[in-house]
Amino acid sequence: MRHTVIIRDLGLAEYESTWKEMQSFTENRDAETPDEIWLLEHPPVFTQGQAGKAEHLLNTGNIPVVKVDRGGQVTYHGPGQLVAYVLVDIKRAGMGVRNLVTGIENAIIDALAMNGVTANARSDAPGVYVEGRKIASLGLRIKKGCSFHGLALNVDLSLEPFLRINPCGYVGLQMVQLKELIGVTDMAQIKTQLTQTLVKQLDFQQVEIVGTP
Repeated sequence: MRHTVIIRDLGLAEYESTWKEMQSFTENRDAETPDEIWLLEHPPVFTQGQAGKAEHLLNTGNIPVVKVDRGGQVTYHGPGQLVAYVLVDIKRAGMGVRNLVTGIENAIIDALAMNGVTANARSDAPGVYVEGRKIASLGLRIKKGCSFHGLALNVDLSLEPFLRINPCGYVGLQMVQLKELIGVTDMAQIKTQLTQTLVKQLDFQQVEIVGTP
């Protein structure tokens, strides 16, 4: 049985301050600290992972670029995209990084299935795809046996900024959002669905929903 997971809905939150809070949480947690999942949206920002190459930043314009400590290349965050930061003590849980990645991808796939959308993961490129187009990105950092960063699911946002980069380092990678696939979306509903599927896939037995950190 896994420890209790605390779910926090942070609403619209600045990227850099949230990143620093994730770092602080991970640095200061101990063996008894409950795992947490943070649900939020960000103002427009490009984030470039540790493997990020400048050549994948094509024309960022007035959108800031933040170099971060997660894995992966460059991606975009903006309002209408549901971000979930997964702060899990994987060492305590006895799970490997690959198990965590698979669990997160399957949670996204399950949440999309609740909306009638068939999606899949790919062994050669982390994330979730619908008929070859990417609907969710994934990037993690493991420190002290604990994960932070997480996933970004395109729900109802402008996809234009993705044209200013090579998303996740792939030239010409097409992005898609849930609204294009089902017509109408409800962010509150998607948050509830994704929370349910993450809790199930990561095998949490108790859930506590609270406010901000």
